[in-house]
Amino acid sequence: MLEGFKKFLMRGNVLDLAIAVVIGTAFATVVKTVVDNLVSPLIAAIGGSNVNGLAVQLNDKNDKTIIDFGAMINALVVFFLTAVVVYFVLVVPMKKLQDRRAAKLGTAEAEPEPLTMDQEILIEIRDALRARQ
Repeated sequence: MLEGFKKFLMRGNVLDLAIAVVIGTAFATVVKTVVDNLVSPLIAAIGGSNVNGLAVQLNDKNDKTIIDFGAMINALVVFFLTAVVVYFVLVVPMKKLQDRRAAKLGTAEAEPEPLTMDQEILIEIRDALRARQ
């Protein structure tokens, strides 16, 4: 049982995942800081000269009735920037590394499976319909 767990841990996927979580968390903090100190003031400036920026207060007597559109835009910006950086900093390099390993080992991507007779007939029908148009 412990041997299987050891193989699972040493496979590399767990280590890659742990690194991704640590880097993602650290980067999320950086993105949040940039958005809070750069993007938020810009969005508030677009919203007008009042303190709330793009927020709307539904009931003047109740502070809990504020709908803050600026906060929603900030959350979307943080999500988008984090996703972009994680993709380009983690996913793309890992994909290239896996491709290099596969090429070095001579295990290039497998050939696609040959088409079945049904699939070939459907392709012929599709091509015939395209030719009629």
